[in-house]
Amino acid sequence: MIHSLSGGVIRDNYRYTFVKVEVDGAPYWYLSPTSEIAVGAKVSVPFGKGDFPREGVVLKVEQADGHCAPVPLNRIREIYGIL
Repeated sequence: MIHSLSGGVIRDNYRYTFVKVEVDGAPYWYLSPTSEIAVGAKVSVPFGKGDFPREGVVLKVEQADGHCAPVPLNRIREIYGIL
């Protein structure tokens, strides 16, 4: 069990796979259900308020726990799949 510097306990030590995906010329962060994803892969991602499927290209793959995530876990969406 890991303890924080303020005396609390850090409960989430799970490693997530975050991917930065370019959609319509802009980068967005998503979660990947698999760590077997590579830079340059084409993926289908939810986009916009209706979560419409859009095609994008993976720019970066990063492994991190919930405390070091590039985007807060309560605001990130998961990719639909690799194309």
